[in-house]
Parts: sequence; C-alpha cells; structure tokens
Amino acid sequence: MRIGRASSYNIVITSSCVEAAVRVAVRKLGNSSGVIIPKSLLAEVGVAVDDTVDMTFEEGRIVLAPAKRCARAGWGQASKELAESGDDALLWPEFGNAEDETFTW
Repeated sequence: MRIGRASSYNIVITSSCVEAAVRVAVRKLGNSSGVIIPKSLLAEVGVAVDDTVDMTFEEGRIVLAPAKRCARAGWGQASKELAESGDDALLWPEFGNAEDETFTW
C-alpha cells in the first residue's frame, strides 16, 4: 500500500471509549513513512510513548488501537525461574486450622 497525496486513506486512533481523528502529514522516516501523534491525543486514547499498539486496515482506514495485554502474561516463566533459583520459599508461614488434622476430604 502506498500513501501519497492522491490517496484517500485516513489514520484513526481508537480505544473502547474514545474515538478521535486528527489530520496529520505523512512523513518519510528512513525507508518507511510515519506520522507524529500529538501527546494529548495519545493521552485521550490511553497510549503513551513506547506502548505497543495494534495496527489494522479497516474500511479504507489505518486504525491504531492500544494492544491488549494478557493478564498474568509471563507469570509461568517467572515462577519457573524462581523455583529453579531456589528463591520460592513462603514469606509467611502456612496458616492452618486446629481441626485440619481431623478433617476428611
């Protein structure tokens, strides 16, 4: 896809609660092209510098949306590394009940 003066492509930044469009110039950045997104617009959408965004092409528009972060992403690997290093001891002693010895499952 080529974005030039004669094209009719729009660049739209969206989030689940805000939709905003700003007219900006497409600039050459090395062998690629890019746009400068105003800080105030990024803040409205909930994106900051160095955040990851998803870019799609929908109905003649380039759409940037905040990347969805997976809950607990990387926790499994971190737990494995803690166990391998021997640094996975309990910080608090086990809490038990006086009746635990006689409890039947």
